[in-house]
Order: sequence, then C-alpha cells, then structure tokens
Amino acid sequence: MKFKTKLLVERFSSIISQWENVECVSLNEAALPDTLDPYFALIMDVYYRDSIPDPDDRHSLYGDDLQGFESSGHKDRFLVGNIPVRIEYKPVKMIEELVSIADTNLDSLWLIKDSGTYSFYRLFNGEVIFSRAGWIMQIRKRLTNLPDEFWKIMRNACESKMVHFLSDLGAAFLREDDFFYLISSAGFIKNACLTLLCINRKFEPSHRAYYKQVLELKSLPDSFPSYLEAFLRSEPEMTMERKYSLAQLIAKGIITL
Repeated sequence: MKFKTKLLVERFSSIISQWENVECVSLNEAALPDTLDPYFALIMDVYYRDSIPDPDDRHSLYGDDLQGFESSGHKDRFLVGNIPVRIEYKPVKMIEELVSIADTNLDSLWLIKDSGTYSFYRLFNGEVIFSRAGWIMQIRKRLTNLPDEFWKIMRNACESKMVHFLSDLGAAFLREDDFFYLISSAGFIKNACLTLLCINRKFEPSHRAYYKQVLELKSLPDSFPSYLEAFLRSEPEMTMERKYSLAQLIAKGIITL
C-alpha cells in the first residue's frame, strides 16, 4: 500500500472506529495497487450494529477536503485530491442473516443464490483495520466451514446458467447476431468461472480479479487455461464458429469435474 493511501486509511478508520456501534472496518483489495492503476480505489467496508451517523454528519466528520461527496445512505463516494474513496456501511444483522442462510438454513439459499458470493468474499478477504470484539473472526470461521451442500447448490446454479448462455451463444452464431453473441459470450464465461470457483470452494471475487484467480485454482480442466486464452482473443481468425466450439469444450471440461 502506498504511503498516501495508508494515511487516508488511518484517517478514516480512526474516525469511524470512534462510533460505538461499529464492529469492524476492513479494507478492500482494490486499495493495494498504485494510485495510478486504473483499478485503484480506496474502498472500506464498515460493519455496524443499530445505527451510524447520517450522511451529512459523516461528511462533516470526514473533513473539509472532500470533493464530490454523494451518499446513497449505505454508501458514501467522494474524492480526496485525485484519490477515489468509497465507504460502504453494512448492518451486522444483515450479514449474520446471510451467513446463517449459507451455513445452517440452506432451505432459504434461493434468497441469495442469484446474488452470488461476492459479499462473502469481501467479508473473508478484506484486510481488517479495526475490530471491536472479534465479531469478524467468528464470521470468517463460519465461512471457512460452510457445508458441502452449500457449494453443491451454488455450483449447480452457476453451471445451469453457463449451459443456458452456451445455448444462447449457439443461437447467436447461427443467426449471425453480433450483439446477442457478445452478451451471451460475457454471460457464458462469467458463469463458467463462477462454476469453477464453486468447485474449488472459493468465493466470487470482483470481476476484474476473475481471470487471475480462476487460473490459480487447484482444480481445473486440463485444457482450460489455453481454451480460455483462445476464447478471449479478438483476432479475425477467431470467428463466431470457432469461439462457439471453444465454449462447448470449456463447458464440457467443467461439467466433467
């Protein structure tokens, strides 16, 4: 983490940690690259009980050098100099309900199945910069021990979407529909990656981290890395027909895992 970023993290965490209802503050991995990296953003998750200061009070507490402050109630966005900052506020009660669905109340898993596991990824992987009473460690322990059935249900859901988008891909190829083909390609490759993450019991990262993290998974079809690389190429020789054939091979390899 760059020195300037570190100073801002310390500044905001020192303010937020004084609010008595805050259990934990964590830092998103998007703050780790250099500030010149297009993917850089200082993103902090604030987990709280009951209530926190309202947006106007937060704006005042954070300092008078904020630019472009806007709030949706549970998310503040602003700039400090040229550094984009996003602070998201998440009720502990809501988080505990989501985790309970995943580890003990699987009959209700349909409530979160379509939204994916990105919220769990942030819970599990965020760098803890303030913790009041160990709540976050208890949550992470539960996320480490999710039952087999959770991962099976999530895999089946993602695999079903992958097959659906594969079918759309084939239809778009036959109709020579460039627009629908592009949309179907994105949906197919995203859900192929999500299926592999579920197979490996990994939570869904941000979209910009998919490529790197998926290729580092322990369990992959033998030819998946080369097929994925070819599928992503935009050279003229990679026609719709060739990409559709590659998609079929990718899907077949994943389904057989």
